[in-house]
Amino acid sequence: MARYTLRQLEIFIAVAERGSMSAAADALLVSQSAVAGAINALERAFGAQLTIRRKAHGVALTASGRYVLDRAKGLLNAATDLELHAADAGTELRGSLTLGCYRTLAPTVLAALIDNYSRQYPFVELDFFVGPQSDVQAGLRSGSLDLAIAYDVALPSGLLSQRLFDAVPTIVLAADHPLATHPSLGLADVADEPMILLDVNPSRENTMMMFSSAGIEPNIRFKTLDYEVTRSLVGRGMGYAILVQQPAANQSYEGRRLAVRTIEPAVRSVPVAITWPAAIRRSQSVEAMITLATQLYRELATD
Repeated sequence: MARYTLRQLEIFIAVAERGSMSAAADALLVSQSAVAGAINALERAFGAQLTIRRKAHGVALTASGRYVLDRAKGLLNAATDLELHAADAGTELRGSLTLGCYRTLAPTVLAALIDNYSRQYPFVELDFFVGPQSDVQAGLRSGSLDLAIAYDVALPSGLLSQRLFDAVPTIVLAADHPLATHPSLGLADVADEPMILLDVNPSRENTMMMFSSAGIEPNIRFKTLDYEVTRSLVGRGMGYAILVQQPAANQSYEGRRLAVRTIEPAVRSVPVAITWPAAIRRSQSVEAMITLATQLYRELATD
């Protein structure tokens, strides 16, 4: 039988996430002595030092502490699942789920997932976060996100993924651009044209890698951090862009028409995946989202 309690694990997680025993005590509405006692009990149970306690500098985790932290979150998730589903024997999915999404993917993939999931599992408290790929990955590692939709490119260790679909980069031009008369374009065709670079990871790396592989140096005129700003500049004829995600309507925010052209010869597609922390046991609500996302995009691919 385990020589530790779920409450002790909860306190340990609070200390790790907040960086001090006093902050954890305030968050959990317990005394600092109760927090210290729980950490001491865990260290005795595991036979290992989990924390380094420094006056005026908070608490740091040892290597053993980081190992326990990852697995403690999984145990608490499993316990919460058991509590939520025992009464109805699992016939109604309950609980909570926070879904992250890389911001340039969000406008085209997030709403469909949230809508379908909410319809199928109305008793799950669903929330979402949209941000840069680095913030999404950090949220998965910290446990603030249960899973996320992101490009499956250079994912850090500790994350697992299930590929959903492959996104194909295209060249986007103003509709009245002379090159827009061509049904497809090569990177060499636009090499001398001014380029609007979407300067966020991993979009920037993927775009620059395409040109590097072709032995071409793009003529970058502007760099932007916003997907729609990129399209607006293109719509005004200020340059072309290489974009992976495309709205249903080929026009900028200002209503200016855009031409989207395939790239020939074909360039490498970019895999889009649903990803989650490897060390944390997946809850039933997380499993349901993985299954739904996989099924949804499989059906779209065969339509």
